[in-house]
Amino acid sequence: MKYAPIDPRLFVENRQRLLEMLPQDCIAVFHSADLPWRCADGSMRFIQGSDIYYLTGIDQEQTMLILEPGAEDPNDRARLFVRETSEELTIWEGEKLSPEQATEVSGIENIILNDQFEGVFRRLARKYDRLFLNHNEHPKPSGPMVFSPDDRFREHCVAQYPDHRFERVAPFLHQMRQAKSQIEVDVLQHACDITAKGFQRTLDFVKPGVMEYEIEAELIHEFTRHGSRGFAYEPIIATGKNACTLHYLTNDSKCEDGQLILMDVAAEYAGYNSDLTRTIPANGKFTERQRAVYDAVYRIFRKCIDELMVPGKKVRDEYQREVARATEDELIGLDLIDADIVAEERTKDVKELPEEKRAYRKYFMHGTSHNLGLDVHDVNPPDCIFVENQVMTVEPGIYIPDEGFGVRLENDVVVKAGGNVDLMAGIPIEADEIEALMAEAAAARS
Repeated sequence: MKYAPIDPRLFVENRQRLLEMLPQDCIAVFHSADLPWRCADGSMRFIQGSDIYYLTGIDQEQTMLILEPGAEDPNDRARLFVRETSEELTIWEGEKLSPEQATEVSGIENIILNDQFEGVFRRLARKYDRLFLNHNEHPKPSGPMVFSPDDRFREHCVAQYPDHRFERVAPFLHQMRQAKSQIEVDVLQHACDITAKGFQRTLDFVKPGVMEYEIEAELIHEFTRHGSRGFAYEPIIATGKNACTLHYLTNDSKCEDGQLILMDVAAEYAGYNSDLTRTIPANGKFTERQRAVYDAVYRIFRKCIDELMVPGKKVRDEYQREVARATEDELIGLDLIDADIVAEERTKDVKELPEEKRAYRKYFMHGTSHNLGLDVHDVNPPDCIFVENQVMTVEPGIYIPDEGFGVRLENDVVVKAGGNVDLMAGIPIEADEIEALMAEAAAARS
C-alpha cells in the first residue's frame, strides 16, 4: 500500500463498539467491495467498501467478516475471511495478505481462508435466526445503485433461510461513523496536508492561457508523489462561467485573463478523504467585483466555523437556515437580491415558503456542510445534529452566471464544543494572501 499502516487499535475499537451495540442472539456479516470492471478484460483500481474497512482495515478484495456478539470464545466474536494466495496468483496480481499479516492489520486473531466462509456461515445460521446484513443506505447515492457483494449475499440469505429474521446493521454504523476517533482525525489531517501541497503547486503554476486539465495534472502529480492514491473524488477545475455548474467535470476549457478559477479538488489518504475548494484569479488579481463576491463568501465561511457550527445543533433545520440568512444579507449587499423581498420572505415559515423557493437560492443552491471520512459524503444518522469530533466540510458559495463567475470556498473542520478545529487552516484562503502568493509565483517565472 502507498500509505503508512494505520494503528490497528482503530479497527479493534470499532468492532468492539459494534459488538456491544448488537444483540447477543445474532450474527452480522460484511463483504468487501467488488473489483470493478471497466470493459472487456480490464478492471479499474480496487477501492474497499467503507464499512468492512472501518471494521477491519483490510484493503483487499474477496474479504468477509462475521461478527458473533454472543460467542463464548472471545476469538469467535470476529471471524475474518481472506483469499488464499498461490504461486500463480502472486505472479499475476502480486502478494495477498497472509493470515499473520491480516491479523497484524486488523487485530483479528481468527483468520480463515475465504473458501470456508459458506460452511462457517451455514453452521452459524443454524445457531442464530437473527441475521444483521449490510447495505449502502446513504440517502443520496450518486447514479444507479451498484449490486454489491453485500446485496448479493442478502439475496442469497433470503432465498436459503426464509424463516430467519433479517435486520439492518447500517443504522449502527451510521451512528458510529459520525464522530471520528483521534486516529481517524490524524489520517484525515494527513490527507488535508497532501491537498495543501497540491494547492500550493497550483498557485505557482496558474496563469492566463493554461487549460483546466493542466491544473488537474499538476494536482494529481503532487498528490501521488506524497502517498495518495489520487483524487478523493472527480476533480472540478472550472474557469469563468463553468464554475456555475456545480458538478462540472469536463475540465477542458482555457483559463482566460480576468477569469476566476474554481477548484473543488482534494486528496485521499489510506482510504480517508479530504475535500477542498478554492477560487483564484487566473491572472493573480481579483477585479473589484470579484473581490466583493469573494469577501462575501469568505465572511459566510468564517461565520460558519466561528459561530454557527456547534455540537447539539440540528444540521438541516437550524444550521443550514442560519447560513441561508447570512447569505441573504451578503446578497443584499452585493445588489443581487432585493432587501424588501427578503424581509417579506422572512415573515413566512418553512411550510408557507420552503427554503428552495426563497430568493437567495438563485445564487446559493446547495448545502453548506456534509460529513467527511471514509466516504467524501460520509454517512450519518437521519436528521443528525452536530456532535463532538464530527468532521464536516464548510463550503458556502455564490454563483452569478450572468456575470460569468462563481465563488466557493471549502475547508474540513472537526466540530468541538470549545471551538472548532480547521484541518485546512494552513491552506491559503484570504484574498490578499492568494494575490500575494500568485504575485510571488509570477515574479519567479519571469
